[in-house]
Amino acid sequence: MLLVIDVGNTNIVFGVYRGKELLYNWRITSDKDRTSDEYGLLFDQIFKFNGLRIQDVKDIIISSVVPPLMHTLPTMSRRYFNIEPIVVGPGIKTGIDIKYDNPKEVGADRIVNAISGYEKYGGPLIIVDSGTAITFDAVGIDGSYLGGVITPGIKISSEALFLRTAKLPKVEIAKPEKVIGKNTVNSIQSGLVYGYIGMIDYILEKMIREMDYKEKYVKVIATGGFSSLISNASKYIDIIDGLLTLEGLRIIYERNR
Repeated sequence: MLLVIDVGNTNIVFGVYRGKELLYNWRITSDKDRTSDEYGLLFDQIFKFNGLRIQDVKDIIISSVVPPLMHTLPTMSRRYFNIEPIVVGPGIKTGIDIKYDNPKEVGADRIVNAISGYEKYGGPLIIVDSGTAITFDAVGIDGSYLGGVITPGIKISSEALFLRTAKLPKVEIAKPEKVIGKNTVNSIQSGLVYGYIGMIDYILEKMIREMDYKEKYVKVIATGGFSSLISNASKYIDIIDGLLTLEGLRIIYERNR
């Protein structure tokens, strides 16, 4: 089996593949203070709960945007799985032409998503990843990475509103039935959810124009923890694919094994 691990700022999403089939996938909180031993025991418990054995894992690939965990999880892989993992970064064969001023600046998760999106859906396309940050990544008709946009995520905005105002409460991030709120909680929810829907659609509209393809030819794929909440109301997003990053890690593994 292949263990794929995507480390984000809020969550670690990981899964196991047998060949091209994703058998299981899980989501846990990213904790920079956890040790490699704590992560090893946690993975072992999750595997056992699902009737799996860590000894059945033959390879591991890791993508991370959290620098402290770039040491912790590879150490965990060596100690508990007895495997030297592939870590997505410089020197890894991706098969993608990165048209960025400095390709090393592009987050590993964005490259993984671009590879997966192009492999699954073809190009041109835009990938909207709604997580701690919301990233928009443009991929050309030839599969090249063209660049993108980074904005604060909806959870960051919600927390900032709570922390920087004296009287506004912390609210559940949920989509209210109407835009015009009749109470403070609904008003905040409306501003967050509908505000982000509007922002996403405006950015997508501008990106499609700059990519210089006919609008109907550009596929827009949404992924990430908040993709369903925001993307269902977008007029541009075609597909919600919550497992896009895991599939991209499997593809990169195949290109490097």
